[in-house]
Amino acid sequence: MPEPGAWTGYDRGSPGYRRVLLALLCAGVATFAQLYSVQGVLPLMAADLGIDAAGASLGVSAATFGLAVGVLPWSVVSDRWGRLRTMVMAVVSATVLGLVMPLAPSFEAVVALRFAEGVALGGIPAVAMAYLAEELDRRHAAVAAGTYVAGTSLGGLAGRIIAAPVGDAFGWRTGTITVSVLAALAAVVFVLIAPRQRGFVRQTVRLAGPAGLVGRLRANLADLGLWVLYLQGFLLMGGFVAIYNYLGFHLGEEPFGVSQTVVSLLFLAYLSGTWSSGTAGRIAAARGRRMVLASSGFVMLTGLLATLVPSIPVIVAGLLLFTAGFFAAHAVASGWVPVRSSTGKAQASSLYTLFYYAGSSVLGTAGGVFFTATGWAGAVGFVAALVVLAVLLVLLVLREPEPA
Repeated sequence: MPEPGAWTGYDRGSPGYRRVLLALLCAGVATFAQLYSVQGVLPLMAADLGIDAAGASLGVSAATFGLAVGVLPWSVVSDRWGRLRTMVMAVVSATVLGLVMPLAPSFEAVVALRFAEGVALGGIPAVAMAYLAEELDRRHAAVAAGTYVAGTSLGGLAGRIIAAPVGDAFGWRTGTITVSVLAALAAVVFVLIAPRQRGFVRQTVRLAGPAGLVGRLRANLADLGLWVLYLQGFLLMGGFVAIYNYLGFHLGEEPFGVSQTVVSLLFLAYLSGTWSSGTAGRIAAARGRRMVLASSGFVMLTGLLATLVPSIPVIVAGLLLFTAGFFAAHAVASGWVPVRSSTGKAQASSLYTLFYYAGSSVLGTAGGVFFTATGWAGAVGFVAALVVLAVLLVLLVLREPEPA
């Protein structure tokens, strides 16, 4: 039982609850629109700069790798300065870099700026789940996590679907800078409406000892169940990014020959993720996280295999299933991490984010090797293996009820 007068978090339906969710929705849009705008113009970038598909994917991987590198330092900053102040610093600095990146004179400069932008963006996902856990009643944590992930899916969708048609008409640089301007507007809304933090307790930043950074990381790495959740992020995100990285190249080939403007419409499949992430949070709260997490993997696999059929309507249907399954799994896994962690919740969430974006960087680019060597079937087979491994880990290791 909490002590009398202790902060227990905004209850569902209260004005503070709605402001927290709306603010994080805007932060998710600002972050992920910038992070993935380049993915919508990869074939255009490859043609303009004279590089292959795997090389062009570094425009995405550099940013996600930077994000993976940045999450742990940002979590330390948030322990010292607070969750909200940290997220404000992160989103403002990332927005500035996002506006500068399209002006880079060479691909090497693009990659360097994308890495720096990714490091800055790491402050949002590194802290968002800890912010939710501290500011909202924990009974609603799973639902709130699903709502935040819905915002990330909207941001990813907006970044891709705006950059591609603008890039087709005016070049990939114009496409990405347009997204950065829109992300800046979302960042302003986040800064203006996020309520002041009430559940945060400032922590002294120490490296040594059980309460230090190393001790908190060690505690979160000692839990096998948390390892499985971290690997969900690594495996599923890596496969997800690989499919979206190379789908545009695949559909630009025969027998399809589709333009990037038309291909960008396929990113509307992200709307299925917006729906499924919130839905998965509600089902997980009612029936348990393990069942929803494993079922989401099966949905991903079904949709993935459907993309092998040489028919655009079937590919679209498969992409809808694949995307819905991924965001459902991500919502459950990311929301489970801080609940399961008994100490250092910000570090636990940061470790998940580190694995998540390391998967995006490493496996997302590795998928290009399979695509270049064996075509779309090779890329699909590679991703299918990742999904199967993730589901097996859930079924064999995770159990409910999880530790408080």
